[in-house]
Amino acid sequence: MELFLQLFITGILVGSIYALVALGWTLIYKCSGVLNLAMGELTLIGAYVCITFYHWGIPFVLALIFTLVVGFALGILTEILFLRPMVGEPVLSVIMVTVGLSFFFKGIVELFFGTDTVVFTPTVFPIEPVYIGKVVVGQVYLWAFVASIILLLAFVSFFKYTKWGLSMQATADDEMAALSLGVNAKVVYALAWAIAFMAAGVGGTLLGNINGLNISVGYLGLLVLPAVVLGGMNSVPGAIVGGLVIGVLQNLADGYLSPFTPGGVKDVFPFAVMVIVLLFKPYGLWGWIRIERV
Repeated sequence: MELFLQLFITGILVGSIYALVALGWTLIYKCSGVLNLAMGELTLIGAYVCITFYHWGIPFVLALIFTLVVGFALGILTEILFLRPMVGEPVLSVIMVTVGLSFFFKGIVELFFGTDTVVFTPTVFPIEPVYIGKVVVGQVYLWAFVASIILLLAFVSFFKYTKWGLSMQATADDEMAALSLGVNAKVVYALAWAIAFMAAGVGGTLLGNINGLNISVGYLGLLVLPAVVLGGMNSVPGAIVGGLVIGVLQNLADGYLSPFTPGGVKDVFPFAVMVIVLLFKPYGLWGWIRIERV
């Protein structure tokens, strides 16, 4: 039971970061119907921007705020330069543009930051563990969880209570109806990419504090995909719950199955869960079911 609780609690804490990145996936798909395959590289860019500010002597909280600002600007710029010219083109063509963006962004990161692992120096969070009963949890996991929850609440409140958040939901539900009511779809799409950049960047920053930062953090984008599919591609609450569930399942698989396998089961298990979910719930647990009548 102690092992189970250790794995479960750590999985929840890491899953909150997955939920933050999954939110970026969901926003872009919800607003434009495009599967953004460059999500992992967005986490890379944000994480390297934050660690650069931090190594310049800027306090971590301020560095994180500056990262959000830079992510917002980069998201809007990316949408204007690369995605807006694709409006009206087949969805598959737009998805292939995001594949090109993933390679482009990865090349930019390697060019400016290299491929060696870097760490936040000095350490941002205390290294002394916290004891929850007999469960030992690193403070970096706890603070990452707190930061993720705060940002998730901020994003959800933005969607629910602000004019542009409601406009994004309206555009996702029915683009033509939203346009007839005066919603500027171009601004909505730009905001979706801006928020995706912000969420992914913070997620990458928090993971960089846990394991160090290198080019492999970009793999997070694909690792979060099972969480998005599990919750439903167009469901914001589903993305949050899916991230938490995948974090827990990944940790449990690592704890219970890794001793019996050559390795890699921790990374493979979320995708196995995704395949099973797709077999029985093609639209995810909270996704919209499309009904087409001929």
